[in-house]
Amino acid sequence: MISSTVEYERATSELRELEQRLTELQKQHAIGDKGFTKAGIRKLIARLNEELAVFEASEEARASVQN
Repeated sequence: MISSTVEYERATSELRELEQRLTELQKQHAIGDKGFTKAGIRKLIARLNEELAVFEASEEARASVQN
């Protein structure tokens, strides 16, 4: 779970790296090849997106309470 802006920055960086890795795998391997690897990367991307969304929602909630 992301609980600070430092962790948020780290997660966004990791997300970009995973997306680049997935793009490279898709270019290098035909459909069906390295399927488990691509699926695993997609799963990590989905998990990071969910965690980022939860953190962003909590930040928005905190900001609206402060205003």
